[in-house]
Amino acid sequence: MTTYSPSIEAALDAVVEELRHARSALFITGAGISADSGLPTYRGVGGLYEGDLTDEGLSIEEALSGEVFSIRPDITWKYLIQIEENCRGAQPNAAHRAISRLEESLDRVMVFTQNVDGLHRQAGSREVIEIHGNLQALICTSCDHEEAAPDFAGREIPPLCPVCGAVLRPKVVLFGESLPEEELDYLIEAMQDGFDIIFSIGTSSVFPYISQPVLFAARNGIPTVEINPARTPLSDIVDYYLPLGAAEAMSVILARLGLGPKIVESIAPPCL
Repeated sequence: MTTYSPSIEAALDAVVEELRHARSALFITGAGISADSGLPTYRGVGGLYEGDLTDEGLSIEEALSGEVFSIRPDITWKYLIQIEENCRGAQPNAAHRAISRLEESLDRVMVFTQNVDGLHRQAGSREVIEIHGNLQALICTSCDHEEAAPDFAGREIPPLCPVCGAVLRPKVVLFGESLPEEELDYLIEAMQDGFDIIFSIGTSSVFPYISQPVLFAARNGIPTVEINPARTPLSDIVDYYLPLGAAEAMSVILARLGLGPKIVESIAPPCL
């Protein structure tokens, strides 16, 4: 059994106690929660190129931007496919499963994730806001056609709509594009309904729409938890900071609550 420092032990015990008395929880997650599934963090996604420019002389953020997609969809698709190939076959890890398992002991568990890998849903979580979309769905840029995309193997670049022949795109928010208002409104409504505890897991929390729910909770006396090996702007603000990996921390929390992992049988989708 892992031995932690007294401060981490105290924080773990306190978080478990908060969860024992909670009826609802919000989990805000970033790429770090999928690290134990073998997926790179956001900078790790860039790390596939490790700061180098793409073959076209662009940064990876530029190549995956709405602006470049509008004029050179083949470039954007080239790197979407490369990333999907690097992530293919990923499975939910202990952190994803732990969050899903908590649905059996709490009245409401909501996940607000930056990830487009679909692993929260695959783990069994039911109320998931994928603020950046989901890579496993394609939409036509011209007509109403939509289709599932279990993986990108064998697709032409760029893939074309079978109905009208226009370019297809994944149903995700590319760099420089606006966030979906419907999903943001849903989060705001949920925050107004209230949560008993809010977690931030595996995100650098640099974007306001990620940090603001935690800041709101902290100002209003709602218990807040951050799980991240690296410190972020929220680390000194939350009630409990756990400098641990997501899978490790959530496994320990679940065990101390006396709950086992929830096993969900499904086929792994590709991921970004």
